[in-house]
Formats: sequence, C-alpha cells, structure tokens
Amino acid sequence: MPTRGDRPPDAVHPPGGRGAEGTVTRRAAGGLALAVVGAAVAGAVGYGRARLSLPLLSRAVLLDPDGSPRPVAPGDDVEAVPGTRVLWPRDPARRPAARRLAARQREWLAAGRVPGGSGPYGPMVRLALLDLHVLLSDTGASVAGWDPYWRYVWPRDSAFVAVALARTGHLEQARAVLAFLQRVQPEDGLFQARYRPDASGPPDGRGIQLDGVGWALWATAEVLGQLPSASEREEAAAGLRELTRRSTDAALRAIASPSALPPASSDYWEVPEEELTLGTAAPLLAGLRSSERIHTWARDARGAAGARHGAGRLDAALRDAFAPVYARHPHGPARTRDAALSFLLPPFAPAADPRVVAAWRDSAVRMRRPNGGLAPGAGWPRDGIAWTPQTSLYALTAACLGDRGAAAGWLGWLDRHRTDLGALPEKVLHDGEPASTAPLTWTAACVVLAVLALEDGLSTR
Repeated sequence: MPTRGDRPPDAVHPPGGRGAEGTVTRRAAGGLALAVVGAAVAGAVGYGRARLSLPLLSRAVLLDPDGSPRPVAPGDDVEAVPGTRVLWPRDPARRPAARRLAARQREWLAAGRVPGGSGPYGPMVRLALLDLHVLLSDTGASVAGWDPYWRYVWPRDSAFVAVALARTGHLEQARAVLAFLQRVQPEDGLFQARYRPDASGPPDGRGIQLDGVGWALWATAEVLGQLPSASEREEAAAGLRELTRRSTDAALRAIASPSALPPASSDYWEVPEEELTLGTAAPLLAGLRSSERIHTWARDARGAAGARHGAGRLDAALRDAFAPVYARHPHGPARTRDAALSFLLPPFAPAADPRVVAAWRDSAVRMRRPNGGLAPGAGWPRDGIAWTPQTSLYALTAACLGDRGAAAGWLGWLDRHRTDLGALPEKVLHDGEPASTAPLTWTAACVVLAVLALEDGLSTR
C-alpha cells in the first residue's frame, strides 16, 4: 500500500491508505490494476499466489514521563508500566514522574468503564482504550496512528473513536472529537479524506470522501444518546448544531437527484471511484437516520422531518440498486461483496434485514484470509494479508446480531495477533505476524465496541 504522505499522481490508496508497501494504479482502460511496489514481496504477485511481506513500523505508542508520545520500533529495548501506556524510564530520577503519569492513566480508566473487565478480552480492551486516549489530543484531534503517514485525523476513524469513548463513559472527550470535526468541516459539509491534527486543513489533495458526512452524523447521535437527560442532549445538540446542519444538508444534496442515489465517491477503500459504492451509500443512510434523532433531541421538528424523508428515499433507492446481492457496486456480483455490508446492519441500522445478514455472512467467507482474518473486500488481492479494521468491524456486527460465536472468534483472533506490547496493528501477514502501524485507532475503537456489545448489547436506539 502506498504511504500516507505525499504520493505520485498516478497512485491511489487501498483501504485506509495506511501503509507503505506499494501502490494501486488505475488502468487507462478503467478498473484497478493492482501492482505491489516496494517493501519485500515473497512469491509472485498474482491473485491467489502472492504473499506480501511488510514491516511492523511500531509495536506500540508509549508516553514518556513528560507526557510526550513515543512510538516503539521493533528492536527497541523498552518496558511499559504494567497495565498502562507509560514508558518505564531507565533513569531513576524520572521514575516518580512515570508513576504519576501511570496513576493518571489508571484514574482515567476508572472514571469510565472497561468492557470485558476480568474476562478474556479485558486486557485487550484496557490497552485499546488507553491507545485511544494516547492518540487523542486536548483539542479533540484523534489521529489514526502515530507513525508519520498515519498521524492525521480521518473523519471516519474519528467517528468510531468518539462512539467508543462515549459508550465507555468518557463523554467530554467524545464530544471534543466531534467538536474537532465541526471545526475542520467546510460550509458545504463535505469532508476531505483526512486533516492535519492542528486543524489547518488537509495534508494533500486526496480529496473528498462523501461517507464522512454520514459517519459524522452517526457518531453525533450515538454520543448524544449517551447523555443521561433530555435537557443535556438538547444542550449538547446545540453545541454541535453546525456539524449537524452542514452534514445533513450535504447528505440531502447528495441524494437530490431523481434516482435518490449519491454520486460516486471514494470510501473506506480510499481509491478513486467512477461508480457509487455501498461504502458511500450505506453510511449516508445511517447518517440521515441519525440526523432525525439529533433534530428530534434539538426540538427541531422540521429538520427531523427532512432527515426522515431523505433517509426514506435513500433507503428505497439503495435497495433497488443493491438488493438482493448487496455487492460493492450497484447490481454487482456476489464475488465483489465487501465490508460495507456491515454498515447496513446494527449498530448502524435500527434492525437487521435477513437478506443483508445472509449477504454479510457470505462476504465474511469470501473475505477470509488463510491466517484467519478478513480482507477489506472479496475482490481484494490475494496477498495473504488480513486487515484488522475490517476484522474488528465484523466482530462488532456479529456481536450486535447476537452471533456470539462469530464475534468471539474474531475477537480471539485479534487478541492473538496483537504486538508484543499489546497494541492492535493495522495488518496481519500470512504467517500471523503483525505489520504496519500499531496501534490503529479505528481497530481499537471497534474492539471496544464489540466487547461492549457482547456484554450488554449495542444498538442505534
């Protein structure tokens, strides 16, 4: 995958754009020609034959006693204060500061909830929550990772982080994440793929990703829904009024055509698209449904009615275009199903359509890699690599569907493939080794939410 920094003009990024192992280029005749470049490739790069070998860039991100983040590279001889993300310094003079910082991390965890508790997933969730905490600035900027090409704010990733924080009792920080998105969102509501953490704008010309509008609305509704009273929800909704207004307007404009389908846009695959994807349409539907809830809490009946009408139009149009196969593109074949099927199911939808559930289960079989994890889609190159964002997303969906066996299977796989310092990596190689950056906030957030859903259910209401 190409790097998350500057890129050649003919290169585009696979899911998340979070790697450094190669590029995906567009053929002149159209479609995607997958060409793996750089890093080390073991074997031929062919569909079903390639085994891509990538480095692990960081084993974890620890805080120095002064509070500054430090990525731990492979081979670094370091220790963490047990159960924390604090570096244990060699210099005895710095150890009191490390103990104080570790105590603050424990206090932060204790102020909320650690799903999994003393169960088998408790240690993984504890560190996942601390990783979300470490990669979140006081300004609400939640970066995807700490390695240089990941050190940006993706609206999609941030939405999941905000929901995970809110659901575990860290509401102020969850609201800060949404406030950051409100701060960087332009008046037309359309989010760029990613932003600099200082809120100074996008780092490059990667362009707009329309699904960000839907994710911002979904996260806003989920966070507001955790507030204990109607008056608090109304007050918080007022503070996020511009994020809601701009996102809702952008979503409604996107479906204003007679077909009620949004235009083609890059989605979580982060490749240019000439045709609408389910990865764009489904988050917009979740967003408009969420917008109705937000407007209701804000006592804006007209806004709620507009969002409800838009969601109804998009829901009908999406079914016409994607059912019954629910492939990546409208009327596509089952062999192109991808992880966006999860976006049509709880916790992103109020109920589970049996046809979507059947397609989702089939997609998991098609996306499965020999190492036990999932690829971003059935049409993804057979390079031997599993992606933890999609694997953890399927664990979350399975938990919300009540399929405890599937959820436990994927959570167990994620637990077994953490780094030696307990961080969830972005990728897992064919031989089971973690690769790319660690931790990745999208994965960490999904793991937290999946375990929470196993404990006491997770829905959109």
